[in-house]
Amino acid sequence: MIRVKVGIGLPNTTPGTGGTLLLEWARRADAGPFSSLAVLDRLVYDSLDPFTALAAAAAVTERVRLATMIAIGPLRGAALLAKQADSVHTISGGRLTLGLAVGARRDDYEAAGADHRTRGETLSAQLAHLRGDERAMELLVGGASGAALARMARYADGYAHGGGPPRAFASAATRARAAWRDHGRPGRPRLWGQGYFALGDPERGGDYLRDYYAFTGPFAERIAAANLTSARAVRDFVRGYREAGCDELVLLPTVPDPAEVDRLAEALAI
Repeated sequence: MIRVKVGIGLPNTTPGTGGTLLLEWARRADAGPFSSLAVLDRLVYDSLDPFTALAAAAAVTERVRLATMIAIGPLRGAALLAKQADSVHTISGGRLTLGLAVGARRDDYEAAGADHRTRGETLSAQLAHLRGDERAMELLVGGASGAALARMARYADGYAHGGGPPRAFASAATRARAAWRDHGRPGRPRLWGQGYFALGDPERGGDYLRDYYAFTGPFAERIAAANLTSARAVRDFVRGYREAGCDELVLLPTVPDPAEVDRLAEALAI
């Protein structure tokens, strides 16, 4: 059975996160048991730019891998996206894993002046551009559609799942491996998963998720209900993803308290 690595998210999309908090979080993560430090991406929300956040984290970390889980590629031009990713990759000494997808929020596209209708084509062109970059980095592609999985199999090194219970990941992983084989790729794709946690202030964490996913309507309540709020829930979640064949599981914070890094480390150590 694959031994799943566990990463932790930076609170770059939790409202009110500032530079001092971000750097302290990154330092604690680098000193802890985590394999990666990941960010989310949102334009029309009280958040920090993912590449800026990772560049700051790169300056105060040495070991932990840096990842976007995911960045919304089509909000940026291909050249700008490559420049941002290459900059973080260089500053961090080659530690960036670049996860990309098209995103689900139309308001982000409207604010960026990007065409929501052609987002899939745009992302494919961006991935082709990145694959031609001399500074190769690990690429992941997210998304649940057949087109997204085909895009992953053609251009990427692995698949970034959007979250949910282990059984949802297992189903998506099966489809990702099938797309990989259909495209004639040797071996298998790297499989990344994610979930949310709040060990110190579950109510605040739930409120954040309801707000962040308000665009989904009633489904936001289901996302909030899945927030991992105890050490036992964390351990069960990690075990489920391990059994489903996950290579790297990123647990994303819903509360911007640096003590959450230590609480999660303790939960994983029990």
